[in-house]
Amino acid sequence: MRGADPLPPAPELIGLYIADLAAPQGKPPALSVASIERRLSGLSWGCAQRGARLDRKDRHIATVLAGIRRKHARPPVQKEAILPEDIRDMLATLPHDLRGLRDRALLLIGFTGGLRRSEIVSLDHGKDDTPDSGGWVQILDGGALITLRGKTGWREVEIGRGSSDQTCPVHALSQWLHFARIDFGPIFVAVSRDGRRATPDRLSDKHVARLIKQTVEDAGLRPELSKADRLRLYSGHSLRAGLASSAEVDERHVQKHLGHASAEMTRRYQRRRDRFRVNLTKAAGL
Repeated sequence: MRGADPLPPAPELIGLYIADLAAPQGKPPALSVASIERRLSGLSWGCAQRGARLDRKDRHIATVLAGIRRKHARPPVQKEAILPEDIRDMLATLPHDLRGLRDRALLLIGFTGGLRRSEIVSLDHGKDDTPDSGGWVQILDGGALITLRGKTGWREVEIGRGSSDQTCPVHALSQWLHFARIDFGPIFVAVSRDGRRATPDRLSDKHVARLIKQTVEDAGLRPELSKADRLRLYSGHSLRAGLASSAEVDERHVQKHLGHASAEMTRRYQRRRDRFRVNLTKAAGL
């Protein structure tokens, strides 16, 4: 657009490029800091594929990016957490058919497992059932054991049985697998148009987001908001944030369950944690 040669990747040119993304000349909207960093990562990858090297620590890039962060950075936008009372109301809106059994199991496994939406739909019945598997499930006496390939590597997620069948994730999953006759391959699959049988087709992660938004709307959560604002407030991450916010256990257990590398990341998911429980001011004698 500016008549510059993109190769070889000159740091001065990259610096001008990301500055233009933050404060564009003309009609294009300014990009957020996260979007600019994503563009920069894409450029680095593209250069590496061509045998070139893009040094992001070069002062022409690092200094410009630091200035953009100082001026344009905003706190991360957090999605609303779905709490236990919310999930009960959402489950009550589901129909009592095969599709309802699947969606009930999906919501409960996603919530109690603290899973990302891509992790939920990637689960298989057994190990190595499909090439695109992201993990598998074992139903044991004490609950369900999920072996999962997440963003931070392989980990095990233990999902215990609930206090009642209505809200027990293990019971919901067992019911779905039994009536859908699933004993191999993807666990969460599409249902035929007539609603009588499960197909072999794995659901996409977009189904999880659509299901959450639809059940949130049907349950009437946050009635003070407009429909558009309410749907914008909830996403697939709302299940993950809901578990982190409502599980009243030691923080390190939540961190391990969610697969976070640091406690700070876990705290970002906790929308209503008990703040100031540890008072270092008094502990220091003041």
